[in-house]
Amino acid sequence: MSAITLFEEKQVRRAWNAAEEKWYFAIVDVIVVLTDSIDPGAYWRKLKERLKKEGNETVTNCHGLKMTAADGKQRMTDVADTEQVLRLIP
Repeated sequence: MSAITLFEEKQVRRAWNAAEEKWYFAIVDVIVVLTDSIDPGAYWRKLKERLKKEGNETVTNCHGLKMTAADGKQRMTDVADTEQVLRLIP
């Protein structure tokens, strides 16, 4: 099951994994909420690159799921569960 939830009027795409009993959230959507970045994709790419250089395993453990993009098409999106999202917050 996937859904969109609102946080301070901003959309955050999420998907429920019943087998793991976890929600997965689109990382770029979380970045928009936390940073007000005008280019969350570029922000995530740079953050991911920096974290990989530091040896941060959170980035390695992030999954890709197909989620509905702004244009209505299903696209692969980096996602993280709640624990991983909290580790990404500086």
